[in-house]
Amino acid sequence: MRIKLATIGTNWITQEFIRATKAIPELTLTAVYSRTEETAKDFAVKTGAPQTFTSLEEMAKSPDIDAVYIASPNALHAEQAILLMNHGKHVLCEKPFASNTKEVQTMIEAARQNGVVLMEALKTTLLPNFHTIRQHLPKIGKVRRYFASYCQYSSRYDAYKQGIILNAFNPAFSNGALMDLGIYCLYPLVVLFGKPRSLQANSVMLASGVDGEGSIVLDYGEMDAVVMYSKIANSYVPAEIQGEEGSIVIDAIHTPTKVEIRYRDGRTEDITVPQEEHPMYYEAREWVDVIQSDKYESETNSHAHSLITAEIMEEARKQTGIVFPADQTTLCR
Repeated sequence: MRIKLATIGTNWITQEFIRATKAIPELTLTAVYSRTEETAKDFAVKTGAPQTFTSLEEMAKSPDIDAVYIASPNALHAEQAILLMNHGKHVLCEKPFASNTKEVQTMIEAARQNGVVLMEALKTTLLPNFHTIRQHLPKIGKVRRYFASYCQYSSRYDAYKQGIILNAFNPAFSNGALMDLGIYCLYPLVVLFGKPRSLQANSVMLASGVDGEGSIVLDYGEMDAVVMYSKIANSYVPAEIQGEEGSIVIDAIHTPTKVEIRYRDGRTEDITVPQEEHPMYYEAREWVDVIQSDKYESETNSHAHSLITAEIMEEARKQTGIVFPADQTTLCR
């Protein structure tokens, strides 16, 4: 089955996604979208796309497109995805799915009404070494704590300190440390352990109205979870799942490439598996597999997992005073 692909977004992440899809024979890049014709044409030349669009409505109506990868600013995800799904297009939407839970719920409903596949492009949970974590989790006994950190000094923070507020630090685009990096810590937690009973969040706020960094402690009853994220400082500590019989140590929660179990009795077991493809290949492969099946959502990056993650982030934002303009739009009322 040949799936004719279009993309929204002309940044590096879209280029990397297109690069990853070259290893998927069922996907054929057919078109790219940008608001300006010049940017669209330049990106088409870079990626080899035969067609360009500057109108989302025209792209949504095009019979030459079956599926769309969305990598626009977060605040635009829901509106764009819903438009495309209402025209029968399958959608793979970059993380975070949307600005808030209401938008996520509306997207899921549009997918169900139109019988199309909607999936969040959160790569971690579809990588080979996340599968190995799930497979070996029983070896560490009763889990007592999950810890994950993703703290990466943003290249755009230097501009911010000079008074130039780029998208990454602009609440108009539903951005900030939680939305951009914290989700990499939270989504794997939700896939592994589900919805927490409660949470307590803290954020270091920037004058622009987004969080520069933050942390969340989540209560799961007999275990807890601690996640930390930052766009204004680096961290080099690994992630860890602590059990009564041992701990799984993960080099990087966003893209795990080295995973080992350290048992309480002193033994260690390397459970790393090879990652032979581009990291974004696995999310694209999952999306294509679901499109080709009789299912309408991924079992791993499922609608339920995306919604729970959105609920956690929204509660964290409420506790720490992070408000986006998208929270007040008609779509969310």
